[in-house]
Amino acid sequence: MSQGLFEGLKVIDCASYIAAPAAATVLSDFGAEIIKIEPLTGDPYRIPGQPPVGARSPVNPNWLMDSRNKKSLAINIASDSGRDVLYKLVAEADVFITNFPPNVRKRLRLTYDDISALNPRLIYASFTGYGESGPEANKPGFDATVWWARSGMMDLVRAGDAAPVRSPPGMGDHPSAMGFYSAIVTALYRREKTGKGAHVGSSLLANGLWANACSVQSALCGDTVERQPARAEHMMPWRNSYRCSDGKWLVLSIVHNDGRWDVFRTAVQSPLLDDPRFQTTADRKEHAIALASTLDKIFAEKTAAEWGAILDHHGVVFGAVYAMSDVPNDEQAKISGALVPSEDGSMLTVSSPFWIEGEDKTKPKRAPTIGQHNEEVLSAAGFSADDVRKLRDDGIVK
Repeated sequence: MSQGLFEGLKVIDCASYIAAPAAATVLSDFGAEIIKIEPLTGDPYRIPGQPPVGARSPVNPNWLMDSRNKKSLAINIASDSGRDVLYKLVAEADVFITNFPPNVRKRLRLTYDDISALNPRLIYASFTGYGESGPEANKPGFDATVWWARSGMMDLVRAGDAAPVRSPPGMGDHPSAMGFYSAIVTALYRREKTGKGAHVGSSLLANGLWANACSVQSALCGDTVERQPARAEHMMPWRNSYRCSDGKWLVLSIVHNDGRWDVFRTAVQSPLLDDPRFQTTADRKEHAIALASTLDKIFAEKTAAEWGAILDHHGVVFGAVYAMSDVPNDEQAKISGALVPSEDGSMLTVSSPFWIEGEDKTKPKRAPTIGQHNEEVLSAAGFSADDVRKLRDDGIVK
């Protein structure tokens, strides 16, 4: 086991919900020390949001994932004494992460100018909904309202005139965390070359547009970008989804040419595809709706597992549409390291989505309780036991 790549890197995670603290989580996966700043009542991200029937965890499962490996310091940073403690921590840190809007940072005296004056080597990383400037800079936003809706994806990813559907929790936040992480690591590399810290940032808006960049760029070039048609009316049945006999779905992604179609036809072995309307690329395009209807009948003849084995054997590109209940049992995800066990073996969690040869990730430690590391963090920062006792008595720390 090698030492963590970021061993000795000190990070202040002064953020909540979800992209900014998730970027800190990725740093922790490679050995960085993360001090999680929470209010005295705890980060609101700890609380399960609208838990579904049958929910077993009294703590938000997403908090357990995005707060792994971190040390909790529960402190009132809106007070002068609490802010002074935070300033002392920042003076010795390498990275300060926040997702407070610019106006809140200004009110709390936690702007880049406030913080960088204490530590010129600090990487000050701010994450926002809509960017650091412009009329909406201080507007609150979540991934569903910005990354998903504002980017155009919410409008595009629906069938015909069906009502737009809200994105699942964190669907935009976690990809955005990787963009934010990239900004932080790029700034750390710059610091290695120059010795200087920097203000870096990212936003849900920028990441949403980047995620939807193919459609966005088409629109920027003047093209009309159409939303997906109803499945039965899709004009590319070789890239459509089909229900199998067991009710599970497969999605095809076949290159549209005669050669790849011949491979698919050989795999499927159905006389229904002998129809003269389906013999050439041009024919299949002209009769796409009829072909989709025919493929519906073919796929309904076998289970998803049976079709999967057949298509894999012939090298046909497809994907199994997993239900969420299938994902925890995905052996490929476990073997490849995408799903990993916590250090104590009590649960599986989602690993950060990349690896580096020769670098071992930290085994995921359980998320901390509120203020679990108050004494440890404050003692390391030079506060005596009496200092800590006074801060607690004054209601500054938990």
